Amino acid sequence: MASSAELVRELRDRTGAGVMDCKAALEASKGDLQGAVEHLRKKGLADAAKKQHREAKDGLVHAYIHAGSKIGVLVEVNCETDFVARTDDFQQLVKDLAMQVAAASPLYVSREQVPGSVVEKEREIYSQQMADQKKPPQVIDKIIEGKLEKFFAEMCLLDQPFIKDATGKTRVKEMVDGATAKMGERVVVKRFVRFQVGAD
Repeated sequence: MASSAELVRELRDRTGAGVMDCKAALEASKGDLQGAVEHLRKKGLADAAKKQHREAKDGLVHAYIHAGSKIGVLVEVNCETDFVARTDDFQQLVKDLAMQVAAASPLYVSREQVPGSVVEKEREIYSQQMADQKKPPQVIDKIIEGKLEKFFAEMCLLDQPFIKDATGKTRVKEMVDGATAKMGERVVVKRFVRFQVGAD
């Protein structure tokens, strides 16, 4: 079995999961590091789903000013206790989220916050773009849905690819859910505001 101390250490460095969880994930994936990462992410998402009903009333507000002082971000991230809010992991998460907002300029925290009128307007635009296409209606509907997903991935913080993951595979939501699983408390991105010099 390839779940050597080095593999466990590397998996911990990549995911922040506990030693026993890393060992179990490596066993489940038969020593495949990428498989173990996937295993832990799925487990994290499952654990996060169990905590969705819990109230998150504590947390932090973090201010981030980008180099050159042309972009500034305020972000509020909630958790359940002051104890977790003071941990290095939680504070790093909040900093990463503020940097994400600065770099990727989302307009909403989640797709649920996008007003129905905005979604309908986008659908209308995509429909007009497809008007001269000689494709069956169900194919056009699929294309429109794909374009809407792309819109959410650009405009909604939780749907965006995490800027620190060079592969572009990790969504911000997965990172937040992973933090919920790791910290044992519900973590919620409450709100943010982004300022840019010269922008309305």
